[in-house]
Amino acid sequence: MVLTPSTMLQLGTTAPDFQLPDAVSDRTLSLASFASKKGLLVMFICQHCPFVQHIGQQLASLGKDYADSELGIVAISANDADKYPDDAPDGLKKMAVDGGFTFPICYDESQETAKAYTAACTPDFFLFDDRRRLVYRGQLDDSRPGNDRPANGRDLRAAIDLLLADQEIDPNAQKPSIGCNIKWKPGNEPDYFKN
Repeated sequence: MVLTPSTMLQLGTTAPDFQLPDAVSDRTLSLASFASKKGLLVMFICQHCPFVQHIGQQLASLGKDYADSELGIVAISANDADKYPDDAPDGLKKMAVDGGFTFPICYDESQETAKAYTAACTPDFFLFDDRRRLVYRGQLDDSRPGNDRPANGRDLRAAIDLLLADQEIDPNAQKPSIGCNIKWKPGNEPDYFKN
């Protein structure tokens, strides 16, 4: 495990499109799948990462708490499933079912979507407005495995609530997420990961 922070993609960046299969429904999803939503939360997660496991209940709560809101949510896993078979589609489906996730969890086999978002770690969060411009990126909250701080989603939830209320999200109050590095396929590591 390599402890890795978010790249903190530049705010205002347009959400890259994707065409990815949902591990639960087998439907192919894209940005257009969420076109009716005022905001879109894109989360890079995986099954085996202890940082993701630590916040699993909070991820499920996020999905349930915003299910009837104007927020679309999609999770994406991009880990090399050859080396980390728990992160293959079957493992992601089990994670979603066992965890009570109400949002889709897609598998990015080519890892091109993760690269397009400059995702670096699991978990990594990207929140976009109605024009699909990035308004928040970084951490869920200050909780990490072993630091005894509550996993309550404070930072991300505050940003979501401001977005849905048409209020400004402070760019200076955004901290990088920290977690396991995305498990890139051999020779597929992006430049931003190598540096």
